[in-house]
Amino acid sequence: MLTQESLQKIDREVAKYPAEQKQSAAMAALAIAQDEKGWLSKETIAFVADYLGMPAIAAYEVATFYNMYDLAPVGKYKLTVCTNLPCALSGGVHAADYVKQKLGIDFNETTPDGKFTLKEGECMGACGDAPVMLVNNKRMRCFMTPEEIDKLLAECE
Repeated sequence: MLTQESLQKIDREVAKYPAEQKQSAAMAALAIAQDEKGWLSKETIAFVADYLGMPAIAAYEVATFYNMYDLAPVGKYKLTVCTNLPCALSGGVHAADYVKQKLGIDFNETTPDGKFTLKEGECMGACGDAPVMLVNNKRMRCFMTPEEIDKLLAECE
C-alpha cells in the first residue's frame, strides 16, 4: 500500500520508541503516508495502523483529531489561513478573504484545476507574525499582506 521508501521512513520513526510502543509513531507514520498519497483514505489509515500493530480505529482517531491530516483529496497546494483571535486582529480574516477572492473558492474548497485547496486553521504559534498561512502543512508564511499572498500564489505556479 505504501512504497518501500515510505515504509523505511516509518521504520525510522518507529525506532525512536520502545519496541512495544510502535503505535507512538502513529502521527509521523500518518504524515509520511499522506506525503506519499496526497491524502489519507480509510484504507491508507488502516494500512498504517496494521503496520504499527494497532487497531485501525485508533489510527483513524488520530487522523480525525488533527487538522494537518486530510481525509479527502486536496489540491496540489493546501493553503491554511489562521483566523484565530491574534491573527484575526492582525488581518487574518482579511488575508483569508483576499485568498478567497483571488482563487474564487471558499474554505474547504479546491480550485477547479485541482491546484489549490483553502483551509481555515487554528493557531500556528506565530501570533506576532500575523497574519500567518501554512502551505502544505509544512511551510509557514508570515505577514501575509495582499502583496505577499500574490507572491506566494505566483511561487506555486
